[in-house]
Amino acid sequence: MQTRTLGSTGLEVSAIGLGCMGLSFGYGPATERDAAIALIRAAVERGVTFFDTAEVYGPFTNEEVVGEALAPFRDKVVIATKFGFDVGGVQGALNSRPEHIKAVAEASLKRLRTDVIDLFYQHRVDPSVPIEDVAGAVKDLIAEGKVKHFGLSEAGAQTIRRAHAVQPVAALQSEYSLFWREPETEIIPTLEELGIGFVPFSPLGKGFLTGKIDAGTSFDSKDFRNSVPRFTAESRKANQALVDLLGSIAAAKKVTPAQIALAWLLHQKPWIVPIPGTTKLHRLDENLGAADVALSAGELQDIHASVSKIPLQGERYPAHLQALVGR
Repeated sequence: MQTRTLGSTGLEVSAIGLGCMGLSFGYGPATERDAAIALIRAAVERGVTFFDTAEVYGPFTNEEVVGEALAPFRDKVVIATKFGFDVGGVQGALNSRPEHIKAVAEASLKRLRTDVIDLFYQHRVDPSVPIEDVAGAVKDLIAEGKVKHFGLSEAGAQTIRRAHAVQPVAALQSEYSLFWREPETEIIPTLEELGIGFVPFSPLGKGFLTGKIDAGTSFDSKDFRNSVPRFTAESRKANQALVDLLGSIAAAKKVTPAQIALAWLLHQKPWIVPIPGTTKLHRLDENLGAADVALSAGELQDIHASVSKIPLQGERYPAHLQALVGR
């Protein structure tokens, strides 16, 4: 597996990481624990060194699974986790008070079976706490040796700048894919200017870009895509043109639509590291194979021109979640 460096902080990771959320949370019933551990360890065997989790996934259980799975390889991998939700309080409430951040760090360290968190993200910006205070709390944790690098998730450009001035931000994690290209307008130029890495989550459009979902697909009752406007049957039917385009490009190159989608991301910037998630070993192998897919400048230009002509339908979040984005 090729490696990449996230921003200017020297955080080196595999070119493709593994988003672990779906093993415990969000896409239906949790994967059986032994199977989840086996999948994570299979990723390590294939050269993945970057694993993403959060206290809110489960809650708590995903960190526990990741911690157990990676304990034998701890010195060879990078673990990213997140703070910022008031787990146990009002559902969806934010809490980035400095004392809470430090308490979350202590609890996450125990669940992850480690003495240091490699990358500690603020999961969503908390408007009730100045971002300078958040960055300062993480700076303290770095000074104490409990955290190595500071990250933000779904933050707006001005928040990124303010945080970075207090404690250098190693990476921003936000949604980015051929299904959601908004970061190209302001976020990616800001990251490039400041020397911050970009970790796209949902790089396969929450599964849509794999070509395995269509207007007739039904989701498990616990699958959060049931509440996503972009995943109504009408939206999926309208957005099928994008999947068809990827399918034709993939067929010409004898790869899969998912591999084209991930390869496209890798070709955008050398400091972009997508974290596709999966519960299936054959999908893990498919996703990792994208690192070997080369796209020429002409092919990238053709993809850009073709995708730009396709109007996509539906918001990527329900309103209450969209309100947490871009602060």
